[in-house]
Amino acid sequence: MQEPIYQSRTNARLYDIIGALFVAFLVLSNIAATKLIAIGSPAFHLVFDGGAILFPLTYILADVLSEIYGWKGARRIILLGFAVSILASLIFFLVQIAPPAPDYHNQAAFEAVLGFVPRIVAASISGYLVGQLLNAFVLVKIKNRFGENNLWVRLIGSTLVGEAADTVIFCTIAFYGVITGAEFVNYVLTGYFYKCLLEVVLLPLTYPIIRFIKHQESAFQEIS
Repeated sequence: MQEPIYQSRTNARLYDIIGALFVAFLVLSNIAATKLIAIGSPAFHLVFDGGAILFPLTYILADVLSEIYGWKGARRIILLGFAVSILASLIFFLVQIAPPAPDYHNQAAFEAVLGFVPRIVAASISGYLVGQLLNAFVLVKIKNRFGENNLWVRLIGSTLVGEAADTVIFCTIAFYGVITGAEFVNYVLTGYFYKCLLEVVLLPLTYPIIRFIKHQESAFQEIS
C-alpha cells in the first residue's frame, strides 16, 4: 500500500494527540457499554448500550488516522488501543478482587459498573480489533484505488464494513443467549444503524477536521 508523507511520527505534528483521544474514547466507551439503554414504549423500543454514545467517535478518529497517516499509522494506534483495553480490564479486575476497606460500602456498585466480566471484555476487544482494522484497511484500499476524490465514499464505505463486523461480533459474544431473540436482533440492528447514521450526520464536521489536520501537517513538514 502506498503510504502518505506523514507516516513517520517524527514528521507528524498531531498524530500523537489524535491517538491519545482515540484511546481515551475507546476506554470510556468500553466502561459505558456495561449499561443497556432502552428508548421508547414497552411495546416498541430501541435497545443500545451506553458505549454507543461515544464509541462511534473512535471510528471517525480512525478514519482521520487512515486518511492522513495511512494504514501503518492507523494500525499502530488501533493496536495500542487494543493493548490499553486489555490493561484497563486487568487493572479493574485486580481492584475488584482486592479486599475492600472496612468502611467502604460501594463494593457491589464498583463490581456492577467496573467489575471484570470475561464475556464483555472478550466481546469488546474482539469486536473492536476486527472492526477497526477492517475500517482502516477498507478506507486506505479505496483511497489507493480511486485517489483523493470522493472522500465521503471511503469514509462511509469503510464505516459500513467496520461497524458491521464490530457490532455483530460484540453483540454475539456479549449478549447472545442473555437477551431474547427479538431483543437481540433489535440490539444488533439499532446499534449498527445508529453508529453508521452518526458517521453520516458528522460528515460536515469530519471534512473540515481532515482538511485542518492535513493543512497543519503540511505546514509542519515545510518547517521541519
